[in-house]
Amino acid sequence: MNTLITKEIQQYISKYPTLNEIDNYWRTPLVGYAKANDPLFFELKSVVSPSHAHPNDLLTDAKTVIAFFIPFIKEIPKSNIKEKDCSDLWAESYIATNLLIKDLSIHLDKFLLEQGHQSKIIPATHNFDEEKLLSDWSHRHIAYIAGLGTFGINNMLITTEGCGGRLGSLITTAEISPSSRPDHEYCLYKFDHSCKRCMERCVNHAFADMQFDRFRCYKMCLDNNARLTQFGTTDVCGKCMVGVPCTFTDPTKKRLHT
Repeated sequence: MNTLITKEIQQYISKYPTLNEIDNYWRTPLVGYAKANDPLFFELKSVVSPSHAHPNDLLTDAKTVIAFFIPFIKEIPKSNIKEKDCSDLWAESYIATNLLIKDLSIHLDKFLLEQGHQSKIIPATHNFDEEKLLSDWSHRHIAYIAGLGTFGINNMLITTEGCGGRLGSLITTAEISPSSRPDHEYCLYKFDHSCKRCMERCVNHAFADMQFDRFRCYKMCLDNNARLTQFGTTDVCGKCMVGVPCTFTDPTKKRLHT
């Protein structure tokens, strides 16, 4: 079942630009799976938010959570390195990827229904408390539980294809074998204290004394949203994810083999 669904996701995304007559913003996605009763899901109310949902809160008889990471083609993160403002290409790809995640989730819902399974679609973004800036369903934490990567000190999930992309997830009643989680940290700072590049890249100084100020971070995102009105809702920044060793890969793998 794992192979079948992973292949379905990868094929859908590879065909998506042509079928929708849009530019291709994406590399091959990664897919991970977690048991809905994984003990880590119960910890998210303390780790993320008291209101964070458990898979069974959203889908009765949930058995599996499917998580996917859709990495951007390299031109997109590279476009966002210079200047303080978010690049037009980064904003444009953000909007396009949110739509892709919505369409992919609908496709997976229908695909799994044909196999006799129910699913619950989760929005790609804006499922958070706008005052507290805490999420009721954190795709990053879900993807961690599903084995897709580890967290950097910028709170982004670093996968084997880096952190430069978008995450999505879907809950299903299908019984699917869980993915194994990484056996080491992918963040260079957590690995050997050799890097703080993501913090240095932050243009609104949201990292002070290794503490993340989500309100300063979101202020920058809102500033970009006010400027990039031609694309729709683009409360994004992404500066801490680009021009860093973990943008396109797990940067620790070279050190593990030296």
